[in-house]
Amino acid sequence: MPRHFIMESSQKEHGIIPWKIHPPPKEKPLPRSGQSNGRQSCFATLKMFLMALSFAYFAKALSGSYMKSTITQLERRFDIPSYLIGVIDGSFEIGNLLVIAFVSYFGAKLHRPKMIGAGCLIMSIGTFLIAMPHFFIGRYKFETTTRSSANSTSYLSPCPASSDQTVPGAMDKPSIITSTGCEKEVGFSMWIYVFLGNVLRGIGETPVQPLGISYIDDFAREEDAAFYIGCVQTIAIIGPVFGFLLGSLCARIFVDIGFVDMDSITIAPGDARWVGAWWLGYLIAGFITLLSAIPFWFLPKSMPIPDTRRNSKTFPEQSRFIKESPTEKKYGNEEPANFTEIAKDFVPSLKSLLVNPVYVLYLCVTIIQFNSLIGMVTYKPKYIEQHYGQSASKANFLIGVINIPAVALGIFSGGLLMKKFKLSVMGAAKFVLGTSLLGYVLSLFFFAMGCENATVAGLTVSYQGIKQASFHENALLADCNSGCICSVKQWDPVCGDNGITYISPCLAGCKTLSGSGKNTVFDDCRCVAEPGSSLGNDSAVLGHCQQREDCDRVFPYFLALSVLSSFVISLGGTPGYILLMRCIKPELKSLALGFHTLATRTLAGIPAPMYFGALIDTTCLKWGNNRCGGRGACRIYDTSAYRIVYLGLTLGLRTVSYFFCFAVLVLLKRQYKHKEKSDLANGTAEVHPLRKDESNSFNSEHLIRTADCYTGKETRL
Repeated sequence: MPRHFIMESSQKEHGIIPWKIHPPPKEKPLPRSGQSNGRQSCFATLKMFLMALSFAYFAKALSGSYMKSTITQLERRFDIPSYLIGVIDGSFEIGNLLVIAFVSYFGAKLHRPKMIGAGCLIMSIGTFLIAMPHFFIGRYKFETTTRSSANSTSYLSPCPASSDQTVPGAMDKPSIITSTGCEKEVGFSMWIYVFLGNVLRGIGETPVQPLGISYIDDFAREEDAAFYIGCVQTIAIIGPVFGFLLGSLCARIFVDIGFVDMDSITIAPGDARWVGAWWLGYLIAGFITLLSAIPFWFLPKSMPIPDTRRNSKTFPEQSRFIKESPTEKKYGNEEPANFTEIAKDFVPSLKSLLVNPVYVLYLCVTIIQFNSLIGMVTYKPKYIEQHYGQSASKANFLIGVINIPAVALGIFSGGLLMKKFKLSVMGAAKFVLGTSLLGYVLSLFFFAMGCENATVAGLTVSYQGIKQASFHENALLADCNSGCICSVKQWDPVCGDNGITYISPCLAGCKTLSGSGKNTVFDDCRCVAEPGSSLGNDSAVLGHCQQREDCDRVFPYFLALSVLSSFVISLGGTPGYILLMRCIKPELKSLALGFHTLATRTLAGIPAPMYFGALIDTTCLKWGNNRCGGRGACRIYDTSAYRIVYLGLTLGLRTVSYFFCFAVLVLLKRQYKHKEKSDLANGTAEVHPLRKDESNSFNSEHLIRTADCYTGKETRL
């Protein structure tokens, strides 16, 4: 080039016009089709992550809801009370508690999709472990005095008149096995494996929610984030639908199907001693969870940032609630994560999170409402069984087919409304509070939809038919069965011709029996033929009496109100998430979601099933016996007391939460007013930078090639 300039100068001196040497042509921009292909590739990557995360949500929701559907099955199979079932159910949250804070914080700096995939793998292992006790515990045996078949040579009178004829279980001894060597019985403490498996499920589920939601919120456009999160949560709700349907199917199948003669089983699915094939569903759920782990190993650590977020690290609304620290370190996606530096920044980041008043108050609201929600959902199938006399199979089916779709529709509609009306933080807060209050008012009508207690002699009615609720075993004895040596701890109910249920044929005063298995008929029952009953009607058949016409009339209204209230409350699900994320710094989103999940599961997920179960246990009228003769699972509850405890505790907790809700709303209003005054004092200085940023974003569309996947497009699932 120097020679060129010298020659050109010399030629000018001699009057010679030099040849003009043109610089090399500039590279032409990539064709529009290439840009389109690049965007489509990025869209495909985001869609693949959304599909993978949705499937992971579906898998974890399926196994979690199946656990809820097997509450009564596990309770009966392992002969444990409700509070211990609450401990098992809360073990999932214990697993979360162990690792969620660190996974949420450090996971945001590491490869989030792969961490989610590893979590799904651990979840599948835990789900398989829950099913393992079935293969080691032995065959299920239930207390009964009935002959299994007509060919049976054993014959015991339903009403033994001496100790030589006493039926197994008489004199208040265990009816299944003797206490000798009971502690060594292989199945006595096998529920511990269910506990440990659920802990593993909790550990594996830890990264799915905080890392998945923050990943979407980081790499989706601001106006699309709520819609995408709503889609993920809606698809996740489909998981409980299949979970409860799977629970319904398995509850209809006897636990030892294929290993016993079903003709010898004298109990039906509606019996309090019935145990379904609970283990089968866990094997299916474990396999589905294992499949959900595969896609995450093929997804990138990060994706291009949309233009709407490229020029600023916070949203306009976030500036109202967030104060940046000048000394705070930032770790971008382009910087390699240094574990030591990240660890040093953990405590300051957590402190920055906990001094945010909106976040702390919102956390208090969700902790209290999650106590109400988790306790209600955990024991709702059992409530339907005990209160409305439905079988476990039918209760699970109705929840899966009617209740869960209403929740899914509500969550999806909430996300759609958030996107359509572009609700601000204040708008989201008002929307969440309004829907919650409306759902609360609707739920109050559940108190009016009660049922009377089932008529059980000695428990809910006297032997003369007078209504009463007795927790004393002595009330089971009467003059009509005084000639028999009966056990008051045995549970083998029969239905008399007078429409009253008796705890056992012996306590019904029955002298003889005919038939075998489910067709057994007891005759000459003195208590059935008491004054007030029809003459000549002195027989009884196996099972509970089903005459509860008041429940049959009320139950459809209960289902309809349950669907409506669930839909209304779930409308605020997605706006609530957006409210949470818009009030914190972007780099603290994963930590905030993780700490939110940690707090709610520690203070709600773990204790709620325990104290709900313990209070429900106080309403039990008749306890069964476990293998060692101790107190096992409850056989029948006081329906009225159960309703008051269950609904009163659920709605009472929600009442307390609304005090914090109004505090959040007041705080948001004050901060908005303060920000508006500040803007007016500065001459609306905030408006012009926003317009400038929008202009820069518009012009950058022509400068950025295929790196940005979201410029000028709207992606829908």
